[in-house]
Amino acid sequence: MSTSSVLPADHPPVKKPKIGILLLNLGTPDATDYWSMRRYLSEFLSDKRVIDYPSWFWQPLLQGIILTSRPFRSGKAYKSIWNMEENESPLKTFTRAQCDKLSDWFEGRHQDIEVEWGMRYGNPSTDLALKSLQDRGCTRILCFALYPQYSAATTATAYDKVFDYLQQQVWQPAVRTAQPYHDDPLYIQTLAASIEAQLSQAEKPVDHMVVSFHGLPKRYLTEKGDPYHCQCQKTSRLLREYLQWPEEYWTTVFQSRFGPEEWLQPYAEETVLKLAADGKKNIALISPGFASECVETLEELNIELREKFIEAGGENLTYIPCLNDSNAHIMMLGRLIENELAGWI
Repeated sequence: MSTSSVLPADHPPVKKPKIGILLLNLGTPDATDYWSMRRYLSEFLSDKRVIDYPSWFWQPLLQGIILTSRPFRSGKAYKSIWNMEENESPLKTFTRAQCDKLSDWFEGRHQDIEVEWGMRYGNPSTDLALKSLQDRGCTRILCFALYPQYSAATTATAYDKVFDYLQQQVWQPAVRTAQPYHDDPLYIQTLAASIEAQLSQAEKPVDHMVVSFHGLPKRYLTEKGDPYHCQCQKTSRLLREYLQWPEEYWTTVFQSRFGPEEWLQPYAEETVLKLAADGKKNIALISPGFASECVETLEELNIELREKFIEAGGENLTYIPCLNDSNAHIMMLGRLIENELAGWI
């Protein structure tokens, strides 16, 4: 007996239950102008998971001095890497492409799976992404944050936004959150293959590998117990061991400091400048904590840090792109998601 045969004639249509997959990423400004950047930075830097200072201290400083000048600097950085054809940031371009390709990948393997994407800050919002999945009949949703290494400032706040949405729903879907995949063998193998492919095309043999992760205040580790630092170090170690690189030719660093307090070390810029001073002429640089290219990879590393390395005496910096929407990355994400869907598929 079909469902429609037992419903009253005036009952609204009942959608076939589906499984939803929600890809979550950090976010992006809508444009590079001052007010677009200010809106985005205000939302981002007001998140207590990111900046945990008391509001009475932080908000006057943020809304005053910081958001008066920083949007200009950040806007200039974004403009240097902006996807002019689509009029959007590369992060948005690649996250959309990942969603589309994963949708195609699942279509050939499982029925009744819908894939959507949303941002923690900016657009498209997490709320709209969740609503879209519900509107398509998804009664079970897997939330997959595109952060291999867990941190409260990234993974946790992405899932916080999901839970905020659920609190407003009368009929909540069943929801799962995915675990970090910093040490998953398939992730390590996929990164290693991308390194080998890029180094095979390098102008000259590379004499040092720099593995850069986004930074975090050191006290988030020492006082709060955030596992991010440990997971970054493990990813880097497993990658080096898989590629069989000697330890002396491999350095793990942290980038993107903000504010006066001590952050996780060693710092990327200081390390790269020292490598140049020590006579390292040809280095490679990868940032495996980012699933997609963004301002931190394309502008901060591939433009700004490259220039400083050359100015300090280096000759070649081989930048190894993020996995982005490559076929290998899509297959890896698909496999990881399948594991998280155990019992649902």
